[in-house]
Amino acid sequence: MINNTSRERWERVKAKGLDQQFLQEMMGGLQCSRFEAQAILDKVHEIFEPLMEHPQSLQPGQIQLCVVDARVGPGTPLKEAAQRLVTLTLDAGDEDYQWRKKAGVGGLRQRRLCRIAEEAFQQGGVLTLEDIAAVFNCGMRTLVRDLAALRQRGIRPPLRSLVQDMGRAVSHRREIVKLWLEGREYSEIAQRSYHSVESVANYVEKFKRCAVLFSESYDLNTVGFLVRLSVPLAREFHQLWSEMEPVEHRRKELEERGQKNGEFSIPRRSRP
Repeated sequence: MINNTSRERWERVKAKGLDQQFLQEMMGGLQCSRFEAQAILDKVHEIFEPLMEHPQSLQPGQIQLCVVDARVGPGTPLKEAAQRLVTLTLDAGDEDYQWRKKAGVGGLRQRRLCRIAEEAFQQGGVLTLEDIAAVFNCGMRTLVRDLAALRQRGIRPPLRSLVQDMGRAVSHRREIVKLWLEGREYSEIAQRSYHSVESVANYVEKFKRCAVLFSESYDLNTVGFLVRLSVPLAREFHQLWSEMEPVEHRRKELEERGQKNGEFSIPRRSRP
């Protein structure tokens, strides 16, 4: 009988054998150097390992999709664009059921649109309207109307067409943090922004970390690197930190967070 530990070890041994076979084929059959063969093997692992590993970890209601890499420039044709495998939550179970009861079928579709666009972007990919139409099995006109309705609420999901203009793509994050600084609770912000409570909490936590670094006079590039944010988003957060007067209890939260990291204060700004 082979226990789980032995089975895992055996699987690793088999994988090493296949890797070695691949290297030998590349060096012998295609006359590659060992360095070139290893580089090709590493790229094969990078592309195909997520496909091999993720199906066991997919949650109910999730799907995997190949989408355009977020780093691809706007002038690159789709057929030439680098791709990225992402995991999307198509059905969030009871959360979606409750949203449908409150907002109807159209409201649920808009919420799902925001969710999968954000999930793809967080994983380094960007969805197109064509991707979403295929996943939702609906027409493009329906999605265009959904996007227009979301824009009226100040919500701009990070689709490929918007990520080309990063200022517009990150504005919904700015709005989320702004609502938090005004004293709104996570649940209310989530409903107004069509995001999950977890996403709202994540943005607020990153803003708090940025605020500490801003108070220590770190530049935007350094802040973005340390907090793992894009420079445009770090700039959005810096504008909020430098221009907006938070309500008193939010000010205390920020100051308490900063004091754990040393001297920290937020300059009080006079209200108009």
